[in-house]
Amino acid sequence: MSFLSRIMLLKSQAHFSTDVQRGGAVVAGPRIQGTAKRKSAMAKNRVGLMIAGFCVVYAIIGGRLVQYGQAQPETVSSILPADRLMASRPDILDRNGEVLATDIRTVSLFAEPHKIVDPDEAVERLATVLTDLDIKGTYKKLSSKSRFQWLRRQLTPKQQSQILALGIPGIGFRPEKRRFYPGGSTASHIVGYVNIDNRGMTGMEKYIDNQGLADLRALGMTSDTPLEPVKLSIDIRVQNIVRDVLVDAMAKFKSIGAGGVVLDAHTGEVIAMASLPDFDPNNPAGSEEGWLSRMANGTFEMGSTFKSFTIAMGLDSGKVSLKDSFDARYPIRIGGFTIKDFHGKNRILTVPEIFQYSSNIGTAKVADLVGTDAHKEFLTRLGLLTKMQTELPEVAMPSQPREWKKINSITISFGHGVSTTPLQTAVAGVALVNGGKLIEPTFLPRTREQADLVAKQVIKPSTSDDMRFLFEWNGIKGSGKNARVEGFDVGGKTGTADKVVNGRYVGDKNFNAFLAAFPIDNPRYVVLTFIDEPKTDKGNGAALAGNSAAPMVGEIIRRSAAILGVEPKFGEDGSALLVSY
Repeated sequence: MSFLSRIMLLKSQAHFSTDVQRGGAVVAGPRIQGTAKRKSAMAKNRVGLMIAGFCVVYAIIGGRLVQYGQAQPETVSSILPADRLMASRPDILDRNGEVLATDIRTVSLFAEPHKIVDPDEAVERLATVLTDLDIKGTYKKLSSKSRFQWLRRQLTPKQQSQILALGIPGIGFRPEKRRFYPGGSTASHIVGYVNIDNRGMTGMEKYIDNQGLADLRALGMTSDTPLEPVKLSIDIRVQNIVRDVLVDAMAKFKSIGAGGVVLDAHTGEVIAMASLPDFDPNNPAGSEEGWLSRMANGTFEMGSTFKSFTIAMGLDSGKVSLKDSFDARYPIRIGGFTIKDFHGKNRILTVPEIFQYSSNIGTAKVADLVGTDAHKEFLTRLGLLTKMQTELPEVAMPSQPREWKKINSITISFGHGVSTTPLQTAVAGVALVNGGKLIEPTFLPRTREQADLVAKQVIKPSTSDDMRFLFEWNGIKGSGKNARVEGFDVGGKTGTADKVVNGRYVGDKNFNAFLAAFPIDNPRYVVLTFIDEPKTDKGNGAALAGNSAAPMVGEIIRRSAAILGVEPKFGEDGSALLVSY
């Protein structure tokens, strides 16, 4: 037996020996655990570890089940949670709390192309629900190597349910907020609209973003918590009336545009403002012509409505009084131009008659008496030559001659040579009848006390008294007769302006406007309407402002005066009552 074999034999015997004799004495040796016992212990340890592992796994599963049971439905695997870009926007309300714009919950469809098993099949199945699906474009997205692709934004609940039933792997939904406008086009140019990512693009929607909402969103500090509503000065009932009147007028006169505004004469609040064509903010892409707000973002020569400001300038300067007269028998020739009256009386006219007959000659002589520099200063003081300040982002800058000469002052006196926005003209008109205070317009609620803090005295109260007299005079005896409403003493001034085409004034295309106030003895509201290029059976230029724009004002007042809280007055002293049996 070799040495190595003996060593192996002794090691094997050592497993079963419990004593070793050393020098004749018995010594207790180390007890070595047997193989069977050691295997049993290892088995027990493994079973214990398996039990512990199963307990942990079931605990995790149970915890997740509880979590899913308490979670919102959209957090399931196919519908991801909304990101902060879809944070809530505040509701927009009218002055009475009626909703003009609000958020509604919706979902958008997306794909994770790396999880798509068969792009062809996925496209075919999606097309059964989304019948207008771009087949080639969608297939390209699903076949790409990207990990995320939008397929359709803002689905209807029915579409979502049908797509879920298809059970396509790699297709999911993301909760989003969609802006909804219950009134549709009724106040579109005021309220504005948002883009697909719920960001304000125009109107008060953009104004809200500019007040800090967009900055908070960019910093990730917004959430889906409902925000405090934004209340406007608009009365949706009056707004609907104004737009309805404009729609009827456009159809009647086959015009290319129309507009109207109702202003509170003491607070500057815009109660209603509409411009046609308009658009539906629920589907802004569906309109091609309605983007321009002609009331605030369009500039026009306002024609003879400007004679109101020229006469007011003369009265306020002290160089003209209501008792003065001007010779309107002969045309004015200046700078190669001849200025004459449309329906000339060929006689000397008093100031009220100049206003009543809308005399270009008489108005030009008033402006000449005051002077060119003073004329420019007066119109600037009334805010007609500078950009109007208000909440709407879409506000146009007026245009005026680079250098004012005498010929410019004379033509501007009767409304040619300066282009302003209709809203701007109405705001300046407010100052003529409210005691001489220019109040910048607002689309937000404002009290009379708050208005007094921002108001500027631009003309004398006595001048305002005289202008109210002239407005009423013209309403009774002049071109404003068609705007009169029984019981509501409407006064105002018409304006029929020839439009400029290729640098020349043309007589068959008019811009007609009417500036009015009521009740004229103590005006509470100023109303301005216009109609662009009205047409009649007698020709395109036959529809004058007295027959087109003035009746529009009358209809607006007739239908909205009661809503605005203006009580009618009947009889000579206003004390008579209208009794119906």
